[in-house]
Amino acid sequence: MRMITFFLIGLTVHVVFFLSIFDIYFTSPLVHGMTPQSTPLAPPASRLVLIVADGLRADSLFTLLPNSSSRTPFLRTVIEEAGTWGVSHTRVPTESRPGHVALIAGFYEDVSAVAKGWKENPVEFDSVFNESRSTWCWGSPDILPMFAKGATGDHVHTHTYPAEEEDFASTDASRLDTWVFTQVKSFFQAAKTNSTLKATLLEDKNIFFLHLLGIDTNGHAHRPMSQEYLDNIALVDTGVAEVVSLMEDFFGHDGRTAYVFTSDHGMTNWGSHGAGHPSETLTPLVVWGAGVNKAQRVTEAQPYEDGYLKDWNLEHIRRADVNQADIAPLMASLLGLPIPVNSVGVMPLLYLNNSDQFKAESMYTNAIQVLEQFKMKMIQKKETTLPFLFTPFQLLTESKQAEFTHRARILIQLEKYNDAISLCQSLISLSLEGLVYYHTYDRFFLGCSVVLGFIGWTSYVILVILRTHASLIRHPNLAKQNPNQNLARFCVAVAVVITLFLLIQRSPITYYIYCLLPVPVWYSALKESGALSDLIRSAPSLPLWKCLGYFVLVAFGIELLVVSFFHRSMLTVGLAFLSLWPLLSGLFGKAKLRSLSWFLGCLCLAAFPLMPVVGREPNLHLVYEKCIIILSRSCGWKLLEMVARMYFFCSACAGLLTLFTSACYLWSSWRRTPLHTSDRRQFFSQMIHVAVCLYVPSLTHSSLQQKQGLPLLNQIISWSTLASSTFVPLLSSTRLFHRLLSIFLSLTSTYLLLSTGSEALFPPVLSWLMFVWINIEQEALLAQGDSRRQELSTIDFSANIDITKIRQLKLDDIRRSYFFVFFIITAFFGTGNIASINSFDPASIYCFLTVFNPFIMGGLMMWKVIIPFIIVMCTFETIQVATQLSSRSLFLIVLVISDVMALHFFFLVQDYGSWLDIGTSISHYVIVMSMTIFLMLLSVVTHVLTSKRLILWNRSKMHFP
Repeated sequence: MRMITFFLIGLTVHVVFFLSIFDIYFTSPLVHGMTPQSTPLAPPASRLVLIVADGLRADSLFTLLPNSSSRTPFLRTVIEEAGTWGVSHTRVPTESRPGHVALIAGFYEDVSAVAKGWKENPVEFDSVFNESRSTWCWGSPDILPMFAKGATGDHVHTHTYPAEEEDFASTDASRLDTWVFTQVKSFFQAAKTNSTLKATLLEDKNIFFLHLLGIDTNGHAHRPMSQEYLDNIALVDTGVAEVVSLMEDFFGHDGRTAYVFTSDHGMTNWGSHGAGHPSETLTPLVVWGAGVNKAQRVTEAQPYEDGYLKDWNLEHIRRADVNQADIAPLMASLLGLPIPVNSVGVMPLLYLNNSDQFKAESMYTNAIQVLEQFKMKMIQKKETTLPFLFTPFQLLTESKQAEFTHRARILIQLEKYNDAISLCQSLISLSLEGLVYYHTYDRFFLGCSVVLGFIGWTSYVILVILRTHASLIRHPNLAKQNPNQNLARFCVAVAVVITLFLLIQRSPITYYIYCLLPVPVWYSALKESGALSDLIRSAPSLPLWKCLGYFVLVAFGIELLVVSFFHRSMLTVGLAFLSLWPLLSGLFGKAKLRSLSWFLGCLCLAAFPLMPVVGREPNLHLVYEKCIIILSRSCGWKLLEMVARMYFFCSACAGLLTLFTSACYLWSSWRRTPLHTSDRRQFFSQMIHVAVCLYVPSLTHSSLQQKQGLPLLNQIISWSTLASSTFVPLLSSTRLFHRLLSIFLSLTSTYLLLSTGSEALFPPVLSWLMFVWINIEQEALLAQGDSRRQELSTIDFSANIDITKIRQLKLDDIRRSYFFVFFIITAFFGTGNIASINSFDPASIYCFLTVFNPFIMGGLMMWKVIIPFIIVMCTFETIQVATQLSSRSLFLIVLVISDVMALHFFFLVQDYGSWLDIGTSISHYVIVMSMTIFLMLLSVVTHVLTSKRLILWNRSKMHFP
């Protein structure tokens, strides 16, 4: 098989394996066709005001000031006197879109929906806005259009500010919330003179939604402990008090307005959100007004052991915690609206101030609404499964459903409301359990198909390595044999049976891909089975103990890499072992200087996994004093001031190290072979560019610290640096170290612009170790007695490869491949565990933009992650050229190692019981598969970066040996 064909097939297979995890674990939980359910009794409220303070943590609202006063006096008074309070528990991912969907629609959106669309709805869903008579919304353009476009009719009215206002460099992001409050006041002022609008507002079942983004923006820009964040909370409290007073006056204090104040998600101390840290998942909930219980004084201990009640000085006020999705049925009940048909929330009765009959009827409506989803899910699964293969959910069969609903109705008629409520809660619990059962009905079947395909592909690659790249004793007639016709017929028959089975079950098209993929993969693997015979035949001549030793070491190494996904410090352990390689292999005695450089390089790189994840320690700052880094606690430092101090030392060291390394190389290169004038000119210009990029972030953060905005010149320099980082190296000479130096300088310039602290040192240290690795591999070849070893200074990437000099794989090449995978993982996790979405620090992209744009920001952060990848990939390309191996041979071993890791994580997903553990393993599986796909694509990019050249001027006088 040609290399390009194998590459395309391998890429396709891995893309299928990558996408499979989303079909198995992240499919939409929504079903359609249910009848809306509403409580038959009169509701207590005519209108409802929903106020969502985006990014507000529970502790930030509830914690008192040191003088025992509150920064939110109005809401504190509501908590202690007029309403009911609690903690709303959100779910991962703690992002704005899924948080608002849970609040307003009552269900937890699958993770993949966030990527499918930020403002648009990837699937249709119902919400309390949709069920209302009219809804008026004020706030962010990122959130409001989602519910307006998801509603039937035109009764959801949105008022948003321009997206450009969401600027992290803003002088004061709280102006976003001021804008909302001002617009609301203007709206009601206009309604006094607009009879049509006033008549509409006086109708029942209306909702007013205030989305306040200022707290979230200030939290990202300044951290939740900053004065800006805390002052914004106080501003929101004042604004809420004014809006409540305004509405009460407008509606004549009729006592028919209900108020809900909450947040979509919290925020970590380092100003991020997205994962499952308590600071992200615990949000405040305060409800008051029509139909809501007033504050209940309690004397006995409350059933919460988290210690927050004492910290917040609220032990004496009853606390009523809810799940975030429970707020949707609560709002529907207060207004008398049908509960959103896809809601999985459970009515929080502790918030309702109504008769026991109303509570029982509300809970019964809630139970029927959830049961309707269960029924629809069961019908859908039953229709797409052969009757003899269908296994119903035994705890809630059709007879038991009828029994539950009949008993609940009888209990309500007999006025045994507490018993009816208890029965309905049991029915909701069983219905939700049944929904999960049918939603994951095909998970085991699909998982087995993917595992079969995975094992088949890995087996095929191993057999290809043995057949084409290993020095085995070949059977003289084996190569001439035609593929087994019986095997082909059998595989075709299996494929036909699988296709018919899926057709009968009316399975989705993706099921065909996952179930049929193992057939051609295993057919190809079995065709190559002759390589096993060659291996057995060659066994007597192989160093079996050495082979066994390599197998054990690689297996141990793979396990170490798997564990490093959960504990970054394991990379430090691995680098410590790797540092001893020259000593254990005997290279130390033959190349002491290079071995010592390798040892020191590994130890320096080993320090990075022990450092805090970038951006996660806002209370720790690095101070430049006597040329050392001192860790100390900060109480009143602002984010940008802290970033400036961190960056001053770390980026200065990184830039100076880069310039020093480049200068040393140019000096030594000039002594051996004088550089061409154009090359010398380019290297010096790139070094000057590094110096400029060293200064730009410091100037940018200083400007932002003084709240003067992002300087235009800095932005132009940053974007031009990013745009030129991939093609500037193509202008340099293709001689080995000349091209590598140009790539290093170009990528380091961009990385400096994207760094906020110690991670700026990572590329120079990594590049130093990669440079040593290239040199020490030459010594390893010499130690093995390879007489065809080339001098590194004579290697030209663009030179034609002499096929006669390409050698077969040796056992030591397994070690080279493992080193490469290890360094790739280190490049990925060296400065932070980006498997966690909440490790993103917005300060990293301040040199490029400060206005919120999730896709551009995500792209910039992805490029920052890829830069160390490219450095390692270029090194690996160099080693393949220097050790005279075909680019395909070593990369096949790399594929085997990465696929074994991915399969390991896939099995871990099956073993874990809790969703949090499953989610962690899924994210790691996705990372490994993404990394493998990236490696396959980057192998083409790095080949171009190292061997191709753009000639923009005359180089006829240049001579390459």
